[in-house]
Order: sequence, then structure tokens, then C-alpha cells
Amino acid sequence: MKIKIHGGVGEKGRTCIGIEHGGTRLLLDVGVDTSAPRGPGYYPVITPDELKRLDAIIVTHAHEDHVAALGWCLAHGFAGRILMTAESAAETDATLAAYATPQECAVAAESTPEIITAGEDFRLGPIAIRTGRSGHVVGGVWCHLSAEGRSVGYCGDVVPASPVFAMDPLPPCDLLLIDASYGEDRVPAAERGATISRWLAGHPQGAVLPTPLSGRSIELLGLIQGPIAIHPSMKAALAEQIAASDWLKPGAFDLLSARLADAVSWQEGQPLPVAALLCDDGMGLAGPSRAALAQARRDGHPVLLTGHIPKGSPADAMRAAGKADWLRFPTHPTLPENACIAAASGARLVLAHSCDEPTARALAADIPNLVADLKPGDVIEV
Repeated sequence: MKIKIHGGVGEKGRTCIGIEHGGTRLLLDVGVDTSAPRGPGYYPVITPDELKRLDAIIVTHAHEDHVAALGWCLAHGFAGRILMTAESAAETDATLAAYATPQECAVAAESTPEIITAGEDFRLGPIAIRTGRSGHVVGGVWCHLSAEGRSVGYCGDVVPASPVFAMDPLPPCDLLLIDASYGEDRVPAAERGATISRWLAGHPQGAVLPTPLSGRSIELLGLIQGPIAIHPSMKAALAEQIAASDWLKPGAFDLLSARLADAVSWQEGQPLPVAALLCDDGMGLAGPSRAALAQARRDGHPVLLTGHIPKGSPADAMRAAGKADWLRFPTHPTLPENACIAAASGARLVLAHSCDEPTARALAADIPNLVADLKPGDVIEV
């Protein structure tokens, strides 16, 4: 199989991996880079001719760095099959509305994705494909592709130690793409969660917590012990995610349902609540978090950032000005977890996605066979 990097390897954002074998061509994810201005650096590195030759796009989950270029691909020549879980399909429109142009949203709205189910195998031409729950979000999957005795494992975004989401083990593979979003971070998830809990306890006047609509919002809902506030636009989506209990660990459904039922509503124009206010997105670029962060800055209200902060985003500006704190919430693997995933896979070649080249080189000290010098446009065969 031939693997071509269209984005996300050697850089953070716009994750997009091309797979070709026996005349079948597909993409794994089509993300954008929210740190880049809209233009060539924002979208995957792929030509219209390449898009026209594709048979399919598989989307692992509906976060912007994995799906927000879907409409752009359709507008620039892609006419193949789109495959994702039902849960990801339900969230894609909202992600595109926040990160795609109106034209891209309109083109994507005219397409109909084919629904795949985690754990059920399927084929694209000569390529056999298996998926499993990623532990990252409701509807999020990893992918395993095999043909003629060769195989590729693609983590997408995974969380081996999520307290609420379940992750299935990946099968062995010859080449593995790991989720290196956290780079050399070695701090266990439980320790990260405890640090956030202590920060919240130290801010009884409440705080704004910008967070993606899917994934981390549910994780934080399970972590926060005190009062919780949620923007009304998020409640239905959070309720749907919690109801998809097959994606959750045992006991998580009851806990999350109770926390959501107890949450108060907040919306723009109201005073910021004496509670942990969850509002999407996680960067202040879109959704109710734009207004909430602006209001917090004016009022001197506490803000806690817990995920990736793109350069130039409102969250980045507030952190740089000392108006927001940042504590990483564990929604990606630590370095020891990635080393375990790689070792269990038996892969003779390992690539790191969602990190830059210097970070990949640093990871190679702990992950044997990691190829650290690839970048968009490069090709590797297995």
C-alpha cells in the first residue's frame, strides 16, 4: 500500500492521509489548520486532479482538524463515497458551519454520507477495513486497513485512559500512525484531571471553560464536581452524545445524565454564572465561546483553557495577556501511552500525526521505528 501525506504529519492540524492500493484511492480524514489563515495552508495539500481520482473519504470523527475540509474537497473535485459513523455524521454540519465557508457548507449539505459502525468490517475495492472505538468522542473511530498481507493502522485521535469513553484495542499492523497531539507529555490522565479539579475549587466565583462540542465537553462534565452552566445550544447535542451509551464506559451514562440535568443555562447578554461554564468552541473562534471569552475579558472573570490553542485565536490572545489559565485536559495519548500502542501493534514503521517535525524527532527516542522527517506531499510504501 502507498501512503501519501496530505496534512497533519510534520505539522499540527489539517490531518489528511492518502491510501492507495490496487487502483483504489481513499483519504483518512480531511481536516483544516485553524492556526493558518484561510487559504492553501488552511486546507489539505491535495490537488483537484487527486481529489477527482479518489474513491472515498473516511472520517474518523467530526472535529475541525479531521472533517472541516470536507466541503472544500467536494467543491474541488471529490465525487466519491463519504464514510463515517452516524454520530459523526450528525455533528459534521455544525463543525462545517464553524470552520468552512458558506459555499463549502452548501456543497457538503448536498452529500449523503454512508454510515459505518465501529467493529463492523467493510471493504473498499481490495482494501479490507476494520474500525474500533477511539475513546476520544462519541462516534470516534480508529481505522485498520489491510491488503495482500500488508496493513496500516491509523489512530485518528485516541484516548486510552478516558474516564468516560471506551477505546477498543487496535489490531497488529505493519505501519502505524499515532496521535501525537500531546508530544512528549508524560503526565497521566488522572493527575491532569486532579489538577483541573483543584483549579476549579480555587475559583468558587465560577469560570469560563471553552471546549469542543463533542468529546472534551463530555469529559469535563464527568470531572467537574461543583455547579455547571451550559449554553442552551449545546444541551441537545450533549444529551445525544450521552444517550449513545455504547461509546461510554460502564457507569458513565448515569453520572453524565445527572450532571447534565443539574446544569443551569447561560446565554449571551446574561451575567457570567457562578459556575463552571462550558461553551463551544474551545478556542473562541466560533460558537458561544466567542461572546463568553469577550465578556470574561471585560469583567475580569476567570477563564480556564484545557486544549489546543491555535495562534491568533481569542483564547491565545487571552492567555498571552495573562487573562486566561491553561491546564491540558487529557483527550489525547501521553508519550508512554503512545509507546505502548506502538509496541502492541508490532509495526515496523511508525508515523506521528498532529505534531511538528521537532516533536516527532523527540518521540523517536521512546518509540522505535518512528519516521520523523515526513511532511505533506511525501509518500511512503508498506
